[in-house]
Amino acid sequence: MAVSAEWRQQWIEAVSKIRSDLGYEKSAEQLRALQKTGLLKLTDLKNDPAKFFEAHRLLAHHAPKLGPGFWIRFTVHYNLFAGSVLAVGNDQQVARLNDFQQEGLLGCFGLTEKLAGVNSGGVVNTIAEWDDASREFVLTTSDAGAHKNWISQGLVGELAVVVADLRVAGKRCGAHAFLMELRKGGQPVPNVELGDMGRKTVGNDLDNAWIAFHGTRIPHSALLNRYGDVQPGNGGTYVSKAKGLTNMGMIGQRLFSGRVAVAWAALTFTRKLYEMTREYSDRKKCWAPKGTSNLTSVPQLNHLYARAEANLAQLERFVGECEAQLNDCLRKDQIPPASLQEAIACAKIAASEMSIDLCFRLKQDVGSHALMGDTGFEQMDFLQACKFAEGDSRILMQKLARDRVKAKATIGSSEEQQLTAELQAAMKSGSQAWDANFDKVYDLAWQVVTRNVGTLCPGVSLRIPCGLSKL
Repeated sequence: MAVSAEWRQQWIEAVSKIRSDLGYEKSAEQLRALQKTGLLKLTDLKNDPAKFFEAHRLLAHHAPKLGPGFWIRFTVHYNLFAGSVLAVGNDQQVARLNDFQQEGLLGCFGLTEKLAGVNSGGVVNTIAEWDDASREFVLTTSDAGAHKNWISQGLVGELAVVVADLRVAGKRCGAHAFLMELRKGGQPVPNVELGDMGRKTVGNDLDNAWIAFHGTRIPHSALLNRYGDVQPGNGGTYVSKAKGLTNMGMIGQRLFSGRVAVAWAALTFTRKLYEMTREYSDRKKCWAPKGTSNLTSVPQLNHLYARAEANLAQLERFVGECEAQLNDCLRKDQIPPASLQEAIACAKIAASEMSIDLCFRLKQDVGSHALMGDTGFEQMDFLQACKFAEGDSRILMQKLARDRVKAKATIGSSEEQQLTAELQAAMKSGSQAWDANFDKVYDLAWQVVTRNVGTLCPGVSLRIPCGLSKL
C-alpha cells in the first residue's frame, strides 16, 4: 500500500515543528500532540506498515539538527510499546491502543535490565509472581542487577510494557509481557521506583530511566495473553494458547521492524549530513594556482562524495527490499522466514556501520567546519545509538557467524567458505576458540552481510567499516 502524497506532506509539516532544545517533559508533550493528530495510528505497524516506516524516515531527516532524542522517543512509543501490544495482546488489549492515542498517553518498553536484556537472549530477572488469592501479579526486582535499565520515556510515560519472568504456582513459565500503568496523576504508581540514567553526549531531550519494582501489584488483565495465560484457581495454572509460539518469541518480532526503522534512520541521517556538508563545500572557496576553486573539488573529498552516493544508493535499495518483504509479513501477521530475518540483521548492521564510516570520513576532510555547531557533525552520536539499538552490531554479527558455521550448505565466496572452514576446525578444540578467533568471527560475519546485500542489490563492494576494522 503506497503512502499518499497528501499524507506525506501533512506528516512533513507536523514533524517540522519538533524542537530538541527543550527539557524531556516538554519533548514528551510534543509527542503527545503529534500522536493526537491521528496522522500515524498506533496500529499502523500492522495495518499500514508502509506508512509506519515512512514516518520514521521523514522524522530522521531532522536528526542532524535535532539529534537522536525525539526519534528514539517516537520509535519506542510506536514500535516497542504499541508494537508489543499488537504482537502479543488480545483483541481487547489491542483495542485500548486507540484510547491511549486519543488521550495522548505515552508508553515505554521495559525489557533491558542492568544485567540482562537483548544481549542475554531475552532472559530477564524481574519476577512476576501470580497471587491466586488476589488474582494479581506481583512484580519484584530481585536486586540492583534486575533494575530495568535505559528505559526511554520511563520518566514521563503513563504506561509501560514490562517484560518479566512469570512464576505460577512455584513454576517458572519464562519471560512474558505485561501492560501496566506506570504513572497516575503525574506520579509513579505505588511500589515503583524510578531514577534518571543521567546526562548523555546527545539526546538530552529524551528521558532514560532505571525502574525497580518492590512488590508492585497489577491485575490479571495486565498480562498480554494472546499466546499464553494464567487460569485462576487451585494456585493458578499456566495455559499455552499456541503450539510452538512463545510470548517472548513474539515480542522479539518487534526487533525486526525496529531494525528496519533503525537502518533507515542511519541512512537518512547520513544522506542529510552529506547534503548539508556538500552545500557548504560547494560554497567554500579554496586557493588554486589559477584563480580559485572550491572545497568540493579537492580530490579526496570529491571521491568520498561519489563513493558515499554509491554506497547509500545500494543500501537504500537493500533496506527497501527488506522493508517490502517485512511489510507483507506484518500485514499477514506472519513470522518472517529465516532468510528475511538474516537479511534484516544484515541491513541493520550494514546501514549503521557504513553510516558511521562515511560520516567519520567526511568529518576528516572538511576541516574546522566539522567543529562548528549546527553543522550536523555535533549530532553524530545519533549513529552510535543506531549501532546498539535493537541488537548491537557486534552481537548480531556474532549470531550471523555462528549460524554460518553451523550451516552445512556450501554458499558464499571462497573467502567466506575458507573462514567458515577455519572456524569449524578451530571449534573442535573447545568453545574458547570462538573468542580466541574473534577477528575471523567478525570477518566471516561481514562476508555474510556483503553476500546478502550483493545478492539482492548488486553494486559497489562494501569495504569493512572503520568501526569494525581490526585492532
